Amino acid sequence: MIDVVRTGDLPEAERFDFWRQAVSEAFVPLDASRTGSGAFRGELRGAGLGPIRLYQVDADGHQVRRTSRLIAAEQGDYFKLGLQRHGGSVLAQDGRGAVLRPGDFTVYDTTRPYTFTFGDPGRLLVLIFPRTLLGLSADDVGRLTATRFSGRAGLGALISSFLIRAADVLDDVDVRDNHRLGANVVDLLTTALAGRLDLRPEDPDTVRRALFTRAVAHIDQHLGDAWLAPDQIAAALHISTRYLQKLFQAEGVTVSACVRQRRLEACRHDLLLTARPVSAIASRWGLPDAAHFSRLFRATYGASPREYRRAHTV
Repeated sequence: MIDVVRTGDLPEAERFDFWRQAVSEAFVPLDASRTGSGAFRGELRGAGLGPIRLYQVDADGHQVRRTSRLIAAEQGDYFKLGLQRHGGSVLAQDGRGAVLRPGDFTVYDTTRPYTFTFGDPGRLLVLIFPRTLLGLSADDVGRLTATRFSGRAGLGALISSFLIRAADVLDDVDVRDNHRLGANVVDLLTTALAGRLDLRPEDPDTVRRALFTRAVAHIDQHLGDAWLAPDQIAAALHISTRYLQKLFQAEGVTVSACVRQRRLEACRHDLLLTARPVSAIASRWGLPDAAHFSRLFRATYGASPREYRRAHTV
């Protein structure tokens, strides 16, 4: 689902304070200040891609700052990627500054102070994800923060075009595809950063996380298959069922619980956004037994599918 926040419907005097709060809630707590004058205009569109979130920021000139005080109050253990679509911006962190023009991107770390200055007006794509997802150490990534990656050649061009295309089709992406898109983005970024550092990400924890990400992507891709089970998922990944179960146990969930949770979330999404019959929605997502589906849904969301739809739609 796409989340949209915009300032245009608010009184002019309230717009920038609202914007400051909106970007802090979407990302991590930030200070913000204007760099221009007149009525501020800003719009933030975001969607989840599995464990990461992709935002498109359209805004007039302003500056956001991640300060030591804010970090101490709320750590926010994330990496972020900023990709310029229109206009220009400057990211400063770790004594370096990356000047971004359309197509360029840079990486930064929310656990250390940074300043991001947006041109007037500008459009920026921002990717935010847990630092543990990236197949490189934080120290290695720290050597590349606030470094400009060109979006006009090589792997940088591939990442730039991939993210721009993903942002353009977010409204049309099926929920089953979101996790796979996120995994692809992180894989591409890891490869690009490792190449710049002349490293190979071989940490065993990285391999485990990558396998878990691919397992969940496979689940999302096959949620509608009633026969989806741990044995089938393990075979698709060319690992043993026992190892698959250990991967999920390390994340605090069982394979079957993950499948059930993601099926129910897909059903809930369709109940709110489509007029399909409840039975058709359940079958679509691999839950053909209507009575069983209703019991699971009520246990998870506190209401039957029909009651939930009536309570949450106009």
